[in-house]
Amino acid sequence: MNHLTTRLGPSVGRVCARGTRAVTEWNARMLAEASDGTRRGTRWGRGALALVPSALAVGVLGTALAQGALAANFSVTGQPFTLTSNGVEGSGFGAIVNTPAVGRPDGTTTTNTAMARVGFASAGLAGLCGIVHQTIAGVPYSLLLTGGQKVTAAPPGTFTTDIDASNLYIQATELQAYGPTTLQNAVLGQSADQVTVAGKPLTGALPGGFGLGSAGGEGGSSITLHGLSATAYDAEMAGALVLPDLKIRVVAGSATAC
Repeated sequence: MNHLTTRLGPSVGRVCARGTRAVTEWNARMLAEASDGTRRGTRWGRGALALVPSALAVGVLGTALAQGALAANFSVTGQPFTLTSNGVEGSGFGAIVNTPAVGRPDGTTTTNTAMARVGFASAGLAGLCGIVHQTIAGVPYSLLLTGGQKVTAAPPGTFTTDIDASNLYIQATELQAYGPTTLQNAVLGQSADQVTVAGKPLTGALPGGFGLGSAGGEGGSSITLHGLSATAYDAEMAGALVLPDLKIRVVAGSATAC
């Protein structure tokens, strides 16, 4: 950052410094909010028009993400988005069924949709592709967020992870893998309120509700998913996130792949 300031002059340096401070403050706020169980997130529908000209802010955010400096929360008001990866290896794994409060575009919320809340105390991902569909002034656009290796339409038979995340949570109506799935040390049908991830119960867990938890032992349950695809309403990385080669793009039309 000092080298960048020297090359571009003091005025740009002051802007970069303010951007860095803003990122640090935002990260601290995200970590605090992630611990209180309230669903929050970016409202892309309201902010999409401001996204493209905010190149400097996105650049500072991308640098911090690439260095593993940020917590992150991706969500869209009132509609699902798509998350895909070539594969996921996770430990301290747990899952429950709940009915979270989902925001509507008018600011109200609804709890009428049952979803799976899946958590990993620690996870490695083989690339990440996030797709959000939006309509601006009647014209369809797609926001594409990618990191790590390229996510392929046909998942590879084997994969190597290149993205590290701790305290990863996904709230989804559908989550599937396209290849073999390996579960170790897991209990299928555990009471939802007894399922813990990183020592904490999953948000929205009800006594007697369905849960997939750990049988105990070092590291808890673990899972390997080949070709992960999720229709999600929320994705939280409440701990450290190392996301190499972050790219955020807005393209015309309804994209189906990154």
